[in-house]
Amino acid sequence: MTKLFEHAVQRVRTLPPELQDEYARVFLRLAGDEGDEPVHQLGREEKASLAMSRAQAARGEFATDEEVRAIWAKHGL
Repeated sequence: MTKLFEHAVQRVRTLPPELQDEYARVFLRLAGDEGDEPVHQLGREEKASLAMSRAQAARGEFATDEEVRAIWAKHGL
């Protein structure tokens, strides 16, 4: 195991159990193991939101650098 991977595992161990499981699912999928859980299916509202986002992107409607910085600042990033 590489030092970076070991560091990541140590960091995930500090998270609550439900988050640890979520990280494990992501890692397994990245490693090619889909597991027993089905892939998430988008609901009607999620599909509509995705369609709207794609349409905005197609029109070139993106957040400005200032808007992105404001969101990051709001969340302490």
